Amino acid sequence: MDAMLDMLTRAKAAALRLALLGTEEKNKALLHMAACLRAGTKEILAANAEDVAAARAHLGDVMVDRLLLSEARIAAMAKGIEEVVALPDPVGITGETVERPNGLSITRVSVPLGVIAIIYESRPNVTSDAAALCLKSGNVCILRGGKEAFRTSSAIITILRRALEECGLPADFINMPQDTSRESAARLMGAVGYVDALIPRGGAGLIRACVEQARVPCIQTGTGICHIYVDAEADPDMALSIVENAKTSRPSVCNAAEVCLVHEAVAAAFLPRLQKKLVDDRRAAGLVPVELRLCARAAALINGTPAGESDFDTEFLDYILAVRVVGSLDEAVAHIAAHSTHHSEAIVTANSETAARFTRAVDSAAVYHNASTRFTDGGEFGLGCEIGISTQKLHARGPMGLAELTSYKYVIRGSGQIR
Repeated sequence: MDAMLDMLTRAKAAALRLALLGTEEKNKALLHMAACLRAGTKEILAANAEDVAAARAHLGDVMVDRLLLSEARIAAMAKGIEEVVALPDPVGITGETVERPNGLSITRVSVPLGVIAIIYESRPNVTSDAAALCLKSGNVCILRGGKEAFRTSSAIITILRRALEECGLPADFINMPQDTSRESAARLMGAVGYVDALIPRGGAGLIRACVEQARVPCIQTGTGICHIYVDAEADPDMALSIVENAKTSRPSVCNAAEVCLVHEAVAAAFLPRLQKKLVDDRRAAGLVPVELRLCARAAALINGTPAGESDFDTEFLDYILAVRVVGSLDEAVAHIAAHSTHHSEAIVTANSETAARFTRAVDSAAVYHNASTRFTDGGEFGLGCEIGISTQKLHARGPMGLAELTSYKYVIRGSGQIR
């Protein structure tokens, strides 16, 4: 038996054991996992230093930041696991019971999905987040990270598996393929009968490959061409603050803004302030300035790079912001409909009716009024950490927490009824 098939077979066998585990046992294991992560900080940082050193040869600073761990980030990973402990167990929740005229009692009960495979790229915190959420929701996980973070992810998973064994539980609740080639990803995509759900987390190419090639159920996540629309009735100071936060607080993540749409009635006053805030002031402070890629109308008002044909369809994940001047709310909504990846969009306006029209018309997983798109996150939504942000509509949408990692079955109780 080859290594991948052996891992899939052991994961499938472990799923039955985990599905029967009680809340107290799961929480005890999670708390020990968090404690072991903290205790293993030096071990994780040593592995991460090797990954970062190798990555600097071919990745830019923004993408290296996605990979980089520190004591504080590892502590945050452990805290994320502890926050999952504090959340209600999503397994075994019963819905309304229906009593049929023939005496059958029918109840819907939440159950784990089974075996969940996550294919992700260079963010090592995904490793502990996914492991914790899967364990609490009763699912065995297969965590196939990218080669850039292989040493780091391997160190984290070794610690978590060891913690499970110290609690008297199977290490196979958490699994990691040792092969980071495309072949291993393809094997997971085609693991019918072993993998119950596949969740890709990463760039557009990875997600497209999974959605198009997977033979197992696949939940589309992640790619974020997120928009902020500055309305004619926006508070300009609020709008500047929101755009700055959404673009610059962490540009390498999927909830960072990539496009700013500005109503023509305020463009002449707002855009020079935007340029000063994101470009001039940041440069003067020794920070990376944002490159503004401007439509023709915006370029007539401020300096920047002329927007190319693909700039309004690109997830930059960098200090780059596409800017377009629009003539109306309807034009802004139409632009978003044509270019969005249905992740997160925001409107800044003092007009509640305009905001209501925007939030009704925009078809994305998260739609904001007067707030940064950077809040699209499981922790910020009160879900604990998240396993991904679904941009599709079936089964799950938006940040995926514990409830989204369960399905349900019907339990029917009778007294000898036959049909």
